[in-house]
Amino acid sequence: MRQSPETLAHALLDAARKAGADAADAIAAEGTSVSIGVLKGSLEQAERSDEVEIGLRVLVGQRQACVSASDTRPETMQEMAERAVAMAREAPVDPTIGLADPAQLATSWDIAALDMIDPDDAPDPSALEAAALTAEAAALAVEGISQVQSATAAYGRRTRHLAASNGFSGGYTRTDHAISCVAITGEGLGMERDYYGDMRMHRADLMDPAEVGRLAAERTVARQGARQPKTGAYPVLFDERIASGLIGHLLQAVNGSAIVRGASWLRDALGEQVLPKGLSVVEDPLRPRAAGSRPFDAEGLPTAKRAIVEDGVLTGWTLDLATGRKLDLPSTANAARGLSAPPSPSVSNIALTQGGASREDLLKQMGTGLLITSMIGSSINPNTGDYSRGASGFWVENGEITYPVNECTVAGTLRDMLMTIVPANDARPHLSRVVPSLLVEGLTLAGA
Repeated sequence: MRQSPETLAHALLDAARKAGADAADAIAAEGTSVSIGVLKGSLEQAERSDEVEIGLRVLVGQRQACVSASDTRPETMQEMAERAVAMAREAPVDPTIGLADPAQLATSWDIAALDMIDPDDAPDPSALEAAALTAEAAALAVEGISQVQSATAAYGRRTRHLAASNGFSGGYTRTDHAISCVAITGEGLGMERDYYGDMRMHRADLMDPAEVGRLAAERTVARQGARQPKTGAYPVLFDERIASGLIGHLLQAVNGSAIVRGASWLRDALGEQVLPKGLSVVEDPLRPRAAGSRPFDAEGLPTAKRAIVEDGVLTGWTLDLATGRKLDLPSTANAARGLSAPPSPSVSNIALTQGGASREDLLKQMGTGLLITSMIGSSINPNTGDYSRGASGFWVENGEITYPVNECTVAGTLRDMLMTIVPANDARPHLSRVVPSLLVEGLTLAGA
């Protein structure tokens, strides 16, 4: 007999109490996912997953342990709890661990306002196959495309419930629809590839598959004849599709885990200018139809909109309960947790202030430099912010794209880079990270 995630989470708590835990929290998740891929006009792969998973964290005094399983039989849950309690008794003492005080917990939320569930029926696999075939055909119809590496359509639905011995109990469901295409131009050593994809919670919002295929192909054809750019110091424009990674480095540096370890290039920057004046980074976990939305965090605390950077000034760290206690600060309700690990801080939806100029305007402002559309590898020093990454994109002369480039490296220091950013106005508002194209001054390019 099928048990709901809520029932399973509470059954785990009961098992933990019987096993001797002083406190515990439990997560139960169930989900369905379907993915259909096509190649050369035919079905290449079809995958379906229906799974139920459970995770338990127990506390014995100031010691904790986590266990997880995909077997939900009562005897398995009891064995999990007993094993977790035995592990916790051998774990090191940590005075900062512990569940939230009941007064801190979320007690009500409007899950419907987040609009995370598509009310329509799940798509039939044949409909997903048709969408993938449409994307592939649209890509192949673009002159210059030699082949399509993959075209995929997918659907997922997942429910997650959290329950804890401090009285918290809550859960939510989210759906997602996705379509993607990867195209190739050229032959042999002259091959270049690029992609396009779209993912939405509601199928009605999803891009037309033909448009996805066309955009993937046009991006790919534009890369024909790529070569290395000039070596030197030039301005760089991070295209919107990869610009969020630059802001992601800032978010990692203000994560409470990094601050506690002292392993952050922003560890002494609280209250200081870290972005140009007028720019803010705002987290909004309650934004409707956004992949990162959640009414409460993984410790049951109510989430709320907050500014991480306001008018260029760093206002605070990203904290869960344990990192907050280590820093003698309250949690920012940013706990996230997998099934087999304790909570740790993580942001949800974020948005960087958009500028007033288009990407084309910034290209003209840049004059001569590099437009980056793809990055590979990473060498980021978390202590100093020294930055070095492989990149490809397009060389720009006199504000105009002149030729595609690959096999180059861009380097700089994140603190200096972020203080020079100029945002465009092209961020996609439905993404979890709403970040526009970003112009950065004075990076070092290693090319030909």
